[in-house]
Formats: sequence, structure tokens, C-alpha cells
Amino acid sequence: MRENGKLSKWQNRLHKIIYGADTPAGKLFDVILLIVILASIIIVMLESVSTIDAKYHDTLNILEWIITILFTLEYVARIISVKQPFKYIFSFYGVIDLLSTIPKYISLIFAGTHAFTALRALRLLRVFRILKLARYVGESRNLTNALKASRAKISVFLFAVLIISIILGTVMYMIEGEDAGFTSIPRSVYWCIVTLTTVGFGDIAPQTPFGQLIASFVMILGYGIIAVPTGIVSAEYTRNANKKDESTLDTNVHSCTNCSAEINRSNASFCWRCGENLKDST
Repeated sequence: MRENGKLSKWQNRLHKIIYGADTPAGKLFDVILLIVILASIIIVMLESVSTIDAKYHDTLNILEWIITILFTLEYVARIISVKQPFKYIFSFYGVIDLLSTIPKYISLIFAGTHAFTALRALRLLRVFRILKLARYVGESRNLTNALKASRAKISVFLFAVLIISIILGTVMYMIEGEDAGFTSIPRSVYWCIVTLTTVGFGDIAPQTPFGQLIASFVMILGYGIIAVPTGIVSAEYTRNANKKDESTLDTNVHSCTNCSAEINRSNASFCWRCGENLKDST
């Protein structure tokens, strides 16, 4: 099957269908896969409704087994269509594919594990490849870098917010007291955090005019607090975006036949992960 470390012709064709989102066959395969995943999730959701399950249990169970077998075949096909199967098996998507396939089999041995088939929702992450949104994965990296660059400023800001919450919570405890629900300083701090973040559960509310005045101040302060970390991260994100050169990015996504890594550059000669010669695998 793998002579001299190379895939046979049928394995190459299978690889292009399963891993390639830039070919008609690959697009069709991924669209069908997403439809089956959605159908599987809907079946699991319907099975959790006791009235529906009682009436259609056998039908839903048969459909679930059909989908599980299809996913099993797909998982095996993904393994045999790459030169280094363990690269795929232990990759992010490989682990997700396995976790989304085995719960049905495990449910034959252990009861109560069938609900874990909802893990198949994670496979919807493949939509990024189908919709040619690989470039936005790069944008997510920019956002991550911006968050990392901002972590010192955000940490100081959050520490200041915590201090404000402790101070105002203590003040509210002294003003309102147990009759209004402020039974302790930690509970009063909890109220302050809930109000400051504009969540407002309403389980605790000030009763005195002075307490309501402070609560109004906390609410207004909350809007300003929400804007601060957004501005910090936005500034870092803009700074990083200005340094980025997007001229080499391509919307066509294909996959390395050796390790199944996604390649975002149509003119790439070697895989960025394993160094495989991409020209020889085409």
C-alpha cells in the first residue's frame, strides 16, 4: 500500500477527496459529512426527549448505528490515506474524530455513555475548511497574540476592578445589612461584581436610598469597565495587524499526504509541519 514511503494512486485519490477542500469531490465530501454530523446531533437531541424516544426509540437507534458505522469508515479512510497515520490519529481533528465515533460502541458495554455522541458537534469545526475560511484561522492567531501582549495591562485592570468590588461590596454591606440580603461581605462583593458586569441577576437588591445611589454608580461604572479591556486588546490587535503581510496567503486549502497538515499556500513546495515534498505527492 505504501511503497517506498509513497501512497498508491488510489490512496492519493482518496486523500484528495477526504482532505482536499479545493476540489469538487473534496467539497462534496465535506458538505455530505457536515450534513451527516448535523443529522447525528439532531438524533441525539431527539433521543433525550422522553416522549419522542419512547415512540421512535428503535428507529433513532438504527439511524444512530448507521451514522456511527459511516463515521467509522471515514475514520479508517483518513488513516489509510496518509503516509504517517499516527500524525493524524494524535492530531487535534484525529482525536475529535475518534471521540465522536467510539461513544456508541462504548454504550454497548457501559450504560449512560450514549449522550457523549454529542461530541460530534466539535467536528463542525471542519466548516472552516469548506467555507475557505482558513485565512481567519490566522486572524484568530493575531487575536491570541494581542491577548498575550495585553495580559499585563489587563491583569492590572482586573486587579483594580477586584479592589473596587471589595470596597463597594463592603460599603453596601454596611449600608444595607442582612435585611436587604447583604448577609456578609463576600455576598455583598458578589452583588457588586454581578452589578458591575451589568449581569444583574436580581437575587439581591438595595433597599435604602443611599444604597440605590451607590448601585446606580456601580451600574454606570460597569459600562466604562467593559470598554477598557476591549480598547486595550483592540490597540494591540491593530498594532499586530499592521505588521502582518497577507500577500502570501491563499484561499485554497489542501492537505499534506504525509501528516495531513493543512496547507494555506498554493505555491508551497514543502509541508510546514513535516517537510514533505508537496510537489511529489500531487
